Amino acid sequence: MSQQFPDVPPGTPRREARIAAAVVTLDRPEDLSVLLDAFARQSRPIESVILVDAGAADVRELAEAADVPVTYVRSEVNLGGAGGFALAILGALASGAEWIWIMDDDAHPEDTGTLGALLDAAADRSLEAVLPLVITPDDPSRLSFHFRVDGRSTHDRETVEAAGFRMGVGHFFNGALVHRDVFYTVGLPDLRLFLRGDETDFMLRLRRAGVRFGTVTTAALRHPSAEVELQHVIGDRLHVLIPETETKRFYFYRNRGQLIRRYRRVRSLVADGVGYPLYFLRRGDVAGLTAWARPFVAGLRNRSFGPPWTLPR
Repeated sequence: MSQQFPDVPPGTPRREARIAAAVVTLDRPEDLSVLLDAFARQSRPIESVILVDAGAADVRELAEAADVPVTYVRSEVNLGGAGGFALAILGALASGAEWIWIMDDDAHPEDTGTLGALLDAAADRSLEAVLPLVITPDDPSRLSFHFRVDGRSTHDRETVEAAGFRMGVGHFFNGALVHRDVFYTVGLPDLRLFLRGDETDFMLRLRRAGVRFGTVTTAALRHPSAEVELQHVIGDRLHVLIPETETKRFYFYRNRGQLIRRYRRVRSLVADGVGYPLYFLRRGDVAGLTAWARPFVAGLRNRSFGPPWTLPR
């Protein structure tokens, strides 16, 4: 993919490009209000927010009262993270935006300069997608999602900041700022993955297509921590992720297997094939092992796809 952006004249800072935010919300009106307020306070203006709402009660009035232009899209079916983001991104593309800032409703920029810092990094490094660090709301020194530094997993913000810009890695989709050309190259988030795994699939597609992207460690986003999901098996060198709810675990395990098959991820196959049995058997949790193995093997066999309401829970 070309590193040039033909819609921006030579010598024009890419900071001046049109920005739209693509947001998915599901029954979190208080969090959404914080996010919309943070959008309005960014030093770099956001042209519009495409808000896809699949909650039990719509938040149209909240969206209309925001201090930033919001296009409200009501979804009567929960399309999952993948489908919701795909719909919001399409709306952002249709609005004429050149850069699309993707966000969950329970996240918000750490400060008013977050968007500007991402745009500056994209311009300075000729990047087509940039991501901030994702930190916990209560403790800004802790990362919500782990990074690997020198082969070890860490949630320590200072450690990752000291390592500098992280080329070719990032935690999609929270806070990802993506140039519109990228979607015409790799496509939209995969609706079939529905929940947990769509973000990894998108990152792997970027790598396969040669898209230049990475994590800007000088910019940050606040988002609830997922550290509780990380379970160490062999120190901090081999770990497994155990989502907190049965539904999330099912989709996560199934999609892990599917992505291993799709991208021939041998290292991930070995890590999961060793890590999960060790984790569950050490605890004598045969039921947990079975609950992992069934959807994981189904994913490896490319099974269990279809509308989410037909899938086992």
